[in-house]
Amino acid sequence: MGGKYRITGDKYPRMRRPRRRSRLVLAAIASVVALGLAGWGTLQLIDVFTGGDKTASAADRKQCPSPKPSAPAKVLPQPAKITVNVYNATPRSGLAKAAADELKKRGFKIGEVGNATAAYDKKVPGPGLLLGAPAAVDGSFPVLGTQLPGALTKTDTRKNGEVDLIIGTQFKAFSKPQAAASALTALTKPAPAPSSC
Repeated sequence: MGGKYRITGDKYPRMRRPRRRSRLVLAAIASVVALGLAGWGTLQLIDVFTGGDKTASAADRKQCPSPKPSAPAKVLPQPAKITVNVYNATPRSGLAKAAADELKKRGFKIGEVGNATAAYDKKVPGPGLLLGAPAAVDGSFPVLGTQLPGALTKTDTRKNGEVDLIIGTQFKAFSKPQAAASALTALTKPAPAPSSC
């Protein structure tokens, strides 16, 4: 070429390559991806050390079913419908009569009062023993048991509804009337249904 564009001498004009914006865009994208991966990795480490992803565990949990109705209230006989025979199996005299009088004040019907038979005399280690027919286990025993907590229960082959209270060597006194009434109320309340969750 000639004219003013003619190249003379040993120097050539420096020609820069055109700047490519694609390199800048790729560098920016690469740095964003690197930061994202670093943040994601940090979150994964935090989840490992803190017990896992809470949203996932909440989704995995079973939904609780609607609550079931509670069990019906237990129907127990009133003290006036329970006949109690009171027997003394301790060396203390007059205990059966005093216990019978106290139970009578609390509304129980009193049958026989006296000393325990040889099978039980001085052989009842606790505060007392309730002896009756198998039907008394879910009827008379719980009601009479509210008056004497800790009394043992035993069934025999009798056919009537009477219950024997054999006073044991550790007998001190019946429970207070208010405590016995509260215990009886608790027995007749319906039991709450167990939760499956």
